[in-house]
Amino acid sequence: MVVGLQTGPIFFKIGTGSFLHCFFSTISYNLENSKGGSKFPYLMNDLYRKELTPENIEKAEIELNIIHTALKSFPPNKVIWDIEDLSQRPPWGNNIADRIQIFLIIFIPV
Repeated sequence: MVVGLQTGPIFFKIGTGSFLHCFFSTISYNLENSKGGSKFPYLMNDLYRKELTPENIEKAEIELNIIHTALKSFPPNKVIWDIEDLSQRPPWGNNIADRIQIFLIIFIPV
């Protein structure tokens, strides 16, 4: 099943639910000490768990820029596939080339 973001009548595909959960799990575990929303409330609480209101889009964009900068320095083995079950591994397992790094690009339509 594909998940995504919707703004008005426009739907933007993100990917599978497990991939999206992995993205937020990685942020929470690595950048928020497993306390989802403690440092990035607009992205983690509003966007992921509820709804990101138009007046908070710029704040969420600032959070995304901080997250992007931080995750660029993390090696791929820091990806958390499921924060509720840390034994879960991504489909690619540990088969990752040394030159790969965590990289994030998200566009928020305004």
